[in-house]
Amino acid sequence: MDSPSPWQTAPRKAVVIFLLAVFFVFTTLGFANDIIDMGRQPRLRFVISVVLSGLFAVGYAGTGIYLRKKFWIAFIPLFVAQFLIMGVIASFFADAPWLTQMNAAQLNSLHTRLIFDGAAIIVTVTLGYVGFSYVSISEGKRHLRSQLEKTSLESEMAAAREVQRVMVPEVFPQVAGYTIDSVYRPAAEVGGDFFQVIPMASGRALAVIGDVSGKGLRAAMIVSMIVGMLRTVSSFTEEPAEILGELNRRLFGRMHDGFATCLVVRLELEGGITLANAGHLPPYRNGVEVALAGSLPLGLEVSATYPQTLLQMADRDSLVLLTDGVAEAQNEQRALLGFGHVEAMLRKGATVKMVAESAQKHGQNDDITVISLVRAA
Repeated sequence: MDSPSPWQTAPRKAVVIFLLAVFFVFTTLGFANDIIDMGRQPRLRFVISVVLSGLFAVGYAGTGIYLRKKFWIAFIPLFVAQFLIMGVIASFFADAPWLTQMNAAQLNSLHTRLIFDGAAIIVTVTLGYVGFSYVSISEGKRHLRSQLEKTSLESEMAAAREVQRVMVPEVFPQVAGYTIDSVYRPAAEVGGDFFQVIPMASGRALAVIGDVSGKGLRAAMIVSMIVGMLRTVSSFTEEPAEILGELNRRLFGRMHDGFATCLVVRLELEGGITLANAGHLPPYRNGVEVALAGSLPLGLEVSATYPQTLLQMADRDSLVLLTDGVAEAQNEQRALLGFGHVEAMLRKGATVKMVAESAQKHGQNDDITVISLVRAA
């Protein structure tokens, strides 16, 4: 597929001025032809020829701009039309006969006509080149601005990707008694999903997963803010409910009409699990959804509270955390992958990689994050 022509993205004003410049430059053909013909064309034919010379040139230029490599599709019909129309005009308005000698009045008339043609050529060429110069300068400035903006955006995206490596770690710290595996597939270059595994001084660990509303750079910047807050808050409390409550208070009024879901899981050495949820999807224990009380996402209500749920993990039990990009994967027929299908895969022992790949193949339209916490035997 061809990339769009620069002219297709150029401001309408620049395109119009360029085509006017083409018109003026190529009207010189009509004036030059009149000079060669020694002013013998009837005035009406002369005017029509000048105007048509410019208009057909605009047609060639315009179709070349928009059809690019396929310009010949319009070029051939335009060329044939020009040839036929000019021929018809020439047959209707025949040239005056050549004069073997001219009187003073005829000589003066010819002199005036040729001076007019010459002056017209100078004026039209000047107007044409003024137009070309304007377009060249304005488009050069626009291209430079575009390149600077592109470079700036690429730098911002590179910085965001570096931040994302912290938000979505590729390597987890060792957590005694658990095996942790994860897959992360952003829908864009940077996404709004995040997860963290944070070892605690007590020997326990926190596993946190979340999703910020929206996508792209803005969502990534909010995620970086949340992750920074999360690490600060978890340094003075290990209670999932307190962590979410403090995050919510800090985020309230700072989300720009957005919100974030978040699930905090505390892993105990003896297999105990403590969960608190802020509007996020419940986890799956051995393929079965864990029942959690309803709760508001972060940043919506400053006084929101987040109850805790306790679980006990037996040897080889697994707890799978995921974001809604998995179940909400949508194919071309707009059918969702669905939570039922996800749960069925997990009950059959699907790995996080298998779940993520299934969602991607079905039709990814949001970030996909899947984490498994398996209790060691």
